[in-house]
Amino acid sequence: MSAALRALPTGVGVLTLLTVAVLLIGDASPQLLSARAHDILAALPLVLVAIAYVLLQGVRGARPTDWAKALIVSLAFLFWAANQIWADRTTATLFNDVAIALFVLDVFLVLIGWPSDPHRDAARESVAAAAGMATLERGKSTR
Repeated sequence: MSAALRALPTGVGVLTLLTVAVLLIGDASPQLLSARAHDILAALPLVLVAIAYVLLQGVRGARPTDWAKALIVSLAFLFWAANQIWADRTTATLFNDVAIALFVLDVFLVLIGWPSDPHRDAARESVAAAAGMATLERGKSTR
């Protein structure tokens, strides 16, 4: 994979941060942006961070479970973005609620340890094996 492709998620991430800076400047000086422009600008970093996160999975060669988790988070950001710009209040509220549900699901999956990280799991197994060996060695020395 080329260096340019590997740098793409970071580039989109930098663009995301720049849009957040412009958004905050607009908040500090409300006369700079119309209400509609502010709504669009508020949605833009949410869309960009969703894109950056999906691109990162491609660059990392993510496992299917990591892709699934990334898609949950990315969809949450996209629904949140839609909530920012949707004119119909009922639909916007629905999009907001879907975003909340997806973010809550994402955190719940973290809480239960899904998806598992093979590197972290291997490290835990190594520590457990070392602890087990130490316990065995202690048991031998007390006999």
